[in-house]
Amino acid sequence: MGFWGYYIVGRAERDLAECEVFADVREGLTLHERRPDGWQVWEAGVPEVGSMAALARETGSPALFGFVMDSACVAVEAAGPESGAWNACLAREAMAAFLEADGKEPDDLFLPARDAAERAAGWAAEAGYTVQAADIATVLNAPADPSAELLFFRFLERVGIPES
Repeated sequence: MGFWGYYIVGRAERDLAECEVFADVREGLTLHERRPDGWQVWEAGVPEVGSMAALARETGSPALFGFVMDSACVAVEAAGPESGAWNACLAREAMAAFLEADGKEPDDLFLPARDAAERAAGWAAEAGYTVQAADIATVLNAPADPSAELLFFRFLERVGIPES
């Protein structure tokens, strides 16, 4: 059995766990890593982490989270304080297998990869980075090999978030 849980990614001067949006789940948050330019990655072992749009408004900076499902795929929700919310999934074929049990498919819940890549490039621009939507689309269309967690961190690099 693989990893199930959230990665929360945001940029702030204070710990993201101190943000009001996490007041009800603060105890379930653990710092995973700090990255350059004020970025933080937190892990959450709680069933729901709240609104990325609210986090983006509170921090004044784009934010995103990835819900990793059994190390097989990732549901991504992102928001910018100006550009609003959007979503995507990583490892789309694996996501399809999870959704099939509920009679759904990825297109029912997530933007198509090309559209998500365009939104992600806009999100990155709002964060102050210039990235190529085609590079993001490559990650959005990739399988989770060897894991969805590593694919998620590759996605972070493609949207311009600097590595530690």
